[in-house]
Amino acid sequence: MAGQVAVVTGAARGIGFGIARRLAASGADLVLSDLDVDALLGAEHALKEEFPVSVISCPGDLSREDVVAQLQTQSRERFGKVQILINCAGGGVIRPFLDHTAETLKATVDRNLWTVLWCTRAFLPEMLEAGYGRVINLGADSVRNGLWDHAAYNAAKGGVHALTSGLAREFATSGVTFNTVAPCAVATPQLIHFIETQPDLAQRFIDVIPMGRAAEIDEVASMVHYLALPESSFVTGQVISVNGGSSMQ
Repeated sequence: MAGQVAVVTGAARGIGFGIARRLAASGADLVLSDLDVDALLGAEHALKEEFPVSVISCPGDLSREDVVAQLQTQSRERFGKVQILINCAGGGVIRPFLDHTAETLKATVDRNLWTVLWCTRAFLPEMLEAGYGRVINLGADSVRNGLWDHAAYNAAKGGVHALTSGLAREFATSGVTFNTVAPCAVATPQLIHFIETQPDLAQRFIDVIPMGRAAEIDEVASMVHYLALPESSFVTGQVISVNGGSSMQ
């Protein structure tokens, strides 16, 4: 990936940071974005220390069109065109559906769907102009298999899944591919905290995985890495589960 530029949203920690690290190891220069400014700057520093690539950080709320416009402007000014967009920003409010408020429903859709819509809309034109690009979204295996307390979250992530196939069809001959990686539970710091605070509910989420464990971050990042490579050129419009068998086709 030397000479390519990847935008990774939700990159401060967890899956997003794992993906950024995997791309940096392949030589991609990086534009990182996240709401958490301090953690984002820490991620930028760590990647620069470990890999000989260029990395910049652009913090902000990517559910806002104006913030995404700033991200696109800073990316262009520093690197020129972007070849790879990883839409990893998200984070749902996981609770029984009738316990949601108007605010938590809006937050769930904003974080998981509007971030993808605005970022894709911002970076797609330059990919189309270049005749090459990779757009990779992070979805959720719970959209396929259903999980307790995930209805609102699944509504937002299901929109991401549907956007993937729609854009892949619309731009199939453009040289730009669109895919979604849909993990099950992943062993992030957030999951570990959830296991500690709500062990019974967390165990129910693990029990639906035939392999009997959560995914490792690197197992998700490796699939994203493949889809970002030039050799994945004939893969588009797919929702690819990394799920230990929790849904099977």
